[in-house]
Amino acid sequence: MINPFTVSDKKIQALSENAFSLLKNIICIPSYSFNETKRADFICKYLQNNGIKVKRLKNNIICACAGFNKDKPILMLNSHIDTVLESDKYSFDPFSPFEQNGAIYGLGSNDAGGSVVSLVQAFLFFNELAIKEQFSDTDNPNILLVLSAEEERSGKNGMDAVIEYFRNEAGYFPENAIIGEPTGMKAAIGERGLLVLDGIAEGVSGHAANSNGTNAIYIAVDDIDTLRHYRFTKKSEIMGEPKLSVTQIIAGTAHNVIPDKCSFVVDIRTTDKYANSEIYNILKSKLKSKITPRNLTNRSSVTPSDSILIKCAKQLGIECYISPTTSDWMRFPNAAIKMGPGESLRSHKADEFIYKSEIENGIKTYIEFIHQLNL
Repeated sequence: MINPFTVSDKKIQALSENAFSLLKNIICIPSYSFNETKRADFICKYLQNNGIKVKRLKNNIICACAGFNKDKPILMLNSHIDTVLESDKYSFDPFSPFEQNGAIYGLGSNDAGGSVVSLVQAFLFFNELAIKEQFSDTDNPNILLVLSAEEERSGKNGMDAVIEYFRNEAGYFPENAIIGEPTGMKAAIGERGLLVLDGIAEGVSGHAANSNGTNAIYIAVDDIDTLRHYRFTKKSEIMGEPKLSVTQIIAGTAHNVIPDKCSFVVDIRTTDKYANSEIYNILKSKLKSKITPRNLTNRSSVTPSDSILIKCAKQLGIECYISPTTSDWMRFPNAAIKMGPGESLRSHKADEFIYKSEIENGIKTYIEFIHQLNL
């Protein structure tokens, strides 16, 4: 196989220009979670125009590289095509992309448009080589491109549907994956899970002047203090302790009425040492308030220490770290890393952007990584 370090700057630049153009085009197409149809249509047509056979699964897109062999180890390249709703603080039309100071601006440009277009171009690069070079079975990159929907809302018709397809219909299942998210092209070898709990403290209403009620706020405050000082006993070697924060509290109807209800929200970033259900049961036993989990499936993910993905990252001098945010990785049961152009701190903010140099570096790094992995 060609050594990616010898890929010409001209070729990388050509791939990058294609990525810039594709990114601007998809930014123009609103693609909120659960409403990705038009963007999926466009990307499918783009890939087909580049000679790629596309499997459309709802609004998910699945493509196999030329020479794909379902009986060999498979590397899945994944990112998501949906976006969050735009902030009302945007200073420009979020669906009218433009360039300024070396960056492309627009909703979803950073999260995760930059990863999508970089992975697409890396995939097309290897597909072209597989056709032209007629690789042997041992050299042919066994790559699967999966662009998923509903990632931002953990929808059931996104990666969950893809995993179900792999298990029940496809006849193959990827052993390894690169999850494209804005990480500055660092390799996340673990990511914390997410558990959100809705708490409700119940008291008895009464007139504030008579003090004849049971104040739900006081019950909630006692429980919140318990949560604030609680320490989990099991500590992850790579993530430390779960991180717990009370992020919302709502109570009261009038200044002179003792509230009979007080609701609050708990945000917990979990580790590989606890299942979400385990944390829920621990906290439920310690509180007077009723707590209800919104979702128990947003688990923590960790790359096995002996994974070829970690070995490859170290060989290429790619910095490894633990990500505080979740992604479609939590749906994927096998070894993965999360790595993509852009920066997580820019995600979900007004006037979102990504630098063109970040996309160019993303394409180059993906190509180097896939080559070095040599599945």
